[in-house]
Amino acid sequence: MAQTVTNVTTGKPAVGGAIYRAPLGTTLPTSASAELDEAFVSLGYISEDGLTNENSVETEEVKAWGGDTVLTSQTGKTDTFSATFIEALNVEVLKMVYGDANVSGTLAAGITVRANSVEAGGACYVVDQVMREGALKRIVIANGKLSELGEISYNDSDAVGYEVTLTALPGFSDGDTHKEYIVKSA
Repeated sequence: MAQTVTNVTTGKPAVGGAIYRAPLGTTLPTSASAELDEAFVSLGYISEDGLTNENSVETEEVKAWGGDTVLTSQTGKTDTFSATFIEALNVEVLKMVYGDANVSGTLAAGITVRANSVEAGGACYVVDQVMREGALKRIVIANGKLSELGEISYNDSDAVGYEVTLTALPGFSDGDTHKEYIVKSA
């Protein structure tokens, strides 16, 4: 197969939002261009570092007498997504970080955030991107759970941000942790 420069691309956020969140069990899209269920809400801007996906495999090597590796077996697989959410006044971002039950109110009326040891539940996530040649890419996570939260810095030069790592757990009926859909835009 010949090399094609037009297949080289970047991932830019879709206009109007790139990362959406909905309760577990929400109807998930099955293509890059399908309308999202109305339960999905935008999590707003993320930092210029964008989104990273670490889809790592853990293996164990078996060596024969003399040192040759004769078998490599997979012992685990982790699928995580990381981003820094910079809309610190967005109630939906706060609910993702602290848990739905720990955030109440609106910015206009006043927001209350409770920080405690109550474990935040999972949620569905969709990431929409626009790629080269007008291609659309959508990542769908059926069951994403907050697994890491970075330090929150308050100063007068940087945006307040929530550095979040979500672990994509098996959430589709076939056991997949996430699905990706790509299509050239009409």
